Amino acid sequence: MIHRLFAFLLSPRSAHALAAIRIATGAMIAYIHLIWMMRLPVFFGPDALLSNEFVRELHSDRWKWTYLASTDSLSVAWAHEGVAFLAGVCMCVGFASRWTIPIAWLATLLTAHRLAPFTFGLDQVVLMLAMYLCIGNSSDVWSVDARMRRGEEPAFTWNNTLATRLIQLHLCVIYLFGGLGKLRGWMWWDGSAMWFSAASYEYQSLPLTWIGSMPTVGSILTHLTLAWEFSYAALVWPLWTRRWMLAMAILVHGGIAIHLGMITFGAMMIVANLAFVEPSSLERWRMKLQRSDR
Repeated sequence: MIHRLFAFLLSPRSAHALAAIRIATGAMIAYIHLIWMMRLPVFFGPDALLSNEFVRELHSDRWKWTYLASTDSLSVAWAHEGVAFLAGVCMCVGFASRWTIPIAWLATLLTAHRLAPFTFGLDQVVLMLAMYLCIGNSSDVWSVDARMRRGEEPAFTWNNTLATRLIQLHLCVIYLFGGLGKLRGWMWWDGSAMWFSAASYEYQSLPLTWIGSMPTVGSILTHLTLAWEFSYAALVWPLWTRRWMLAMAILVHGGIAIHLGMITFGAMMIVANLAFVEPSSLERWRMKLQRSDR
């Protein structure tokens, strides 16, 4: 039993899946901090929407510390967000990854603690992925670091497997508790949740109100989404059901991205599901794309 556990967590693995996640996560971190910088005086400094006193009171349990809540200096905020943006870019291209990935994660975490009421699921998913990427060797392939080490073959290492397993297990927890939470809502039992989502103009980016004229379709989509989310933690592990669970993940999160205006969140959840794709499959897809471009 212990031998199987060690094999599951620590058997050597290539970095291709982690590299794909690193590229997308780094790009998203750079994007997030660029957005903060575009409206910096609104969120930081003496005229910020949330004062430092409010943030310190909000985090009075001391579990969410950030030095950004101790200063009103816009210069400090500019420097912090600039470093975080550059770290995200370096993380994306895979430059000095042993340093830039932890810096990108920590800088984003400190910003998230300062702006906690303004953060959403996107920030949490990005922080989760960046934290686990600090463990693996995601820059072994598809990176500037790998190009600088020309002639060295990418290694199969235990920490790539550990980082991958932690992402996978974290995803299972997210979906399991998401499904359990939905089971507490009557809209998910009577099949009307999809309609209420479609009728919410706050999030709607493409019209979905046609579901109201097709209640049966709405009910099927509601219960199918609930069944997928609730069963994800069990059915994503067997190879013969994994492809269907991942296909549903693309449909669900792709639908959220396209129709409910949460493009970045939907995209990053699809990226997170790449942890369940075999690294060799990603490398084969990349080689096919390269051949098709020639």
